[in-house]
Amino acid sequence: MKILRNFFIILIFCFLFFNYLFDFTYVNKQFNNDLNEFVYKYILFHKNTTDLKTQIKDLKKERNKFRGQKTLFEDAYKDLYDDNIEADYNSQIFTKVLEQFDPYEFDLNIKKNNSNLEYSINPDHSFSNNKININVYSPQNNILLYGIANQFPGSGYLETYNDNLILISASGILAYSDSKVKNINTNLYFKQIKTNISQFIGEEQFKKSRIHDFDWLEGGWFSIKDINIYKGQIYISYTREVEENCWNTSLLHGKMDYKLIIFENLFTSDECVHFYDNIDGEFNAHQSGGRIINVDDKNLLFSTGDFRSRFRAQKVDSIFSKIIEINKNTKDYKVVSMGHRNPQGLYYNKKNNFLLEAEHGPEGGDEINLIKLNNNKIPNYGWPISSYGEHYGGKNAPYNKKKYVKYPLYKSHSEYNFIEPLIYFDPSIGISQIVGLNQDDNYVVASMKDESLYFFEYDYNNKNITTPNKVRTGYANDIKIERVHIGERIRDMIYYNEKLYLYLEDTASIAEVSLN
Repeated sequence: MKILRNFFIILIFCFLFFNYLFDFTYVNKQFNNDLNEFVYKYILFHKNTTDLKTQIKDLKKERNKFRGQKTLFEDAYKDLYDDNIEADYNSQIFTKVLEQFDPYEFDLNIKKNNSNLEYSINPDHSFSNNKININVYSPQNNILLYGIANQFPGSGYLETYNDNLILISASGILAYSDSKVKNINTNLYFKQIKTNISQFIGEEQFKKSRIHDFDWLEGGWFSIKDINIYKGQIYISYTREVEENCWNTSLLHGKMDYKLIIFENLFTSDECVHFYDNIDGEFNAHQSGGRIINVDDKNLLFSTGDFRSRFRAQKVDSIFSKIIEINKNTKDYKVVSMGHRNPQGLYYNKKNNFLLEAEHGPEGGDEINLIKLNNNKIPNYGWPISSYGEHYGGKNAPYNKKKYVKYPLYKSHSEYNFIEPLIYFDPSIGISQIVGLNQDDNYVVASMKDESLYFFEYDYNNKNITTPNKVRTGYANDIKIERVHIGERIRDMIYYNEKLYLYLEDTASIAEVSLN
C-alpha cells in the first residue's frame, strides 16, 4: 500500500512538472477559467508577469506612435502658415491624422501632462495703421487644436486676474501667463491650472461634438463658452449634457487659484434641447450663448441661446434665448430680457445701468441691442417673430415654407411690440464680444465671419433710437461705425489697461491691440 501511495505521488508530481514546462496546456483544457486564473496568478505567476510585460511593451509602442503622430500634426500645422513647398504635403498629413484622432485628443494629452503653452510674437501677422497697433502672438509648442467653428485649430477665451492674462480653451484647459500683462515682450508663457472641469464636461461630451452625419459641421458643438473673474471668484459657462443627447448652457463657479480650482454648479436647469427629438426638428449647439458678466458683488448676468429650438425664445418660463440675472449667493435667478437668438457679447454700462448685447442673427441680421435694467416688464427683442435676417436658404427654399409660417421673421420689431435693435448688420458679420472703452460713449464690437473690429460712439443720454440702424458704408443712420480689418476670426475680446486683447481663432493666436 505504501509503495502504491508513493507511486501516485511521484506520478502526480511528474504530471504537474511536465505541464509546468508547457504552460499548463493540458490542465487549461480540463478545468474552467476560474481555475486557470488561479493557477496563473498563484502558481505560474512568472507567466502572468511575462504577459503583463508584453502588454506594457505594446502600450509603450502605442504611446510612442501617438506622440509621433502628434508631432507630425503640430509640424504640419506650423508649416501651413509658412511659405514653403511642403505645405500641400503637410496638409495631407493633417487629413490622415484626423482620420485616426479627434483634435480633442491632442488637447487632452496637453491637459493630462499639465503642459505649458508657449506663444511668440509673429511679425508677419502684426501690423499698424492710423487706428491701431497690433502684436500677434502665435503658438509655438503644445498648440490647442479643439476648435468651436473650425475643426482646428483650438478656440479659447480670455480674462485677467492680478495683472496676469488668463486663458481657457474650448476643451477646458485653464492657464495663466507667467508674466504680468504690462511686461509682455516677445513671448507669452501660460502655466496650466489644475481643475475638475472634466467632471462636468469631459471626453465623452467633447467627442460627441464631432457629428459626422452632417458634412457642413466642422467644429465642436459642445465646449467651454466663456470665462469671467470677479473679486477672487471665477465663473465658467459650458454646454451641459443634462441627459443623454439633451443639452443646455450652464454655469460653474469656484475660488480663483493658480494651482487648483474646484468648480461647483452655480446655474443649471433640467430643461434641455434634445439633439434628435425636439419640436422644431433642428439642433445646433453653436446657438447656445454662454456670455458672462458681473454687475456687482451680488449679481451676474448670463446669456443663453436657443439651440435652434426657436419657440422657447418667446416662452417666459424657458431658460433658453434669455439674458438671466443670477444671485451669486442664493443661486436664485430672474429673466432680464427675452427674444434673443444667440447672444455672443455683453457689456454693462455701470454709469447709466444698461447693457449692450451683441447677438447672432440667422442669414443676416446680426444685432447690437440696448437693454435697460430694472424693468417692470421683461423687454422682448423679437426672435423668432421679428428679425432683419432670413432663415438659412431664404424664403424660396421649399424646406422653409412651414418655417416662415411659424417663425415669420418680420422686417420690423416695433410694429409687433418688440424692441428694435440699436444697430443691425446685413449681411451679418458673425458678431462676437462687445466692450466699452475708457470713454463712456465709446465701444467696440468684434466679429468672426468678417474678421474685423467695429468701433462706434453712442451717447445714451442724447440718443433716442426709434428706427432700426442698419450698417451701410460705415454708418448706422446717425451712428458712425469705423471698421478695422484684423484678418482672423475674433472669438473673444477683453479690454484691460487701455489695450484690447483678442483670441484669434484661425491660428489659435492671441493679439494685443493698442489704440492710436
